[in-house]
Amino acid sequence: MQTTAQIQSAAKPFLGEENVIFTDKAPLPLGTYSQGIKVSHGQTIYLSAQTPVSALNNEVLAQDFEGQLRQTLDNLVQMAEAAGGTLANVVKVTAFITDLSEFPTLNRVMEEYFTKPYPARTTAGASALARNTLVAIDAIMVI
Repeated sequence: MQTTAQIQSAAKPFLGEENVIFTDKAPLPLGTYSQGIKVSHGQTIYLSAQTPVSALNNEVLAQDFEGQLRQTLDNLVQMAEAAGGTLANVVKVTAFITDLSEFPTLNRVMEEYFTKPYPARTTAGASALARNTLVAIDAIMVI
């Protein structure tokens, strides 16, 4: 039976620094995750959840849901560009919101950022998110 260290060591040749997507135009990760990871020879990219943290000062500036959603999506735009694409390359989005009554706002604002055909999306209610934010969104994109 392999140890965790052996399994991780075997995986490192596939997932190296050249696979990491990083930009200082989006907030730095708060924990043990990358802003994004490029896989399958750079064709499929997994972007970690973005939150409404401003890259300018690493703070949450907006207090309302729509303001936080817009900052979150602006951060996602920056991540997509850092990966070499745009939101038009996004094929799947997962949105976590702390108040499901904001679902119509989520749809309205996302319509401004994404064009048809819209990416697949999962929206889930969350009892709490990092930094007491109201929204977090991750994405999968193909370039």
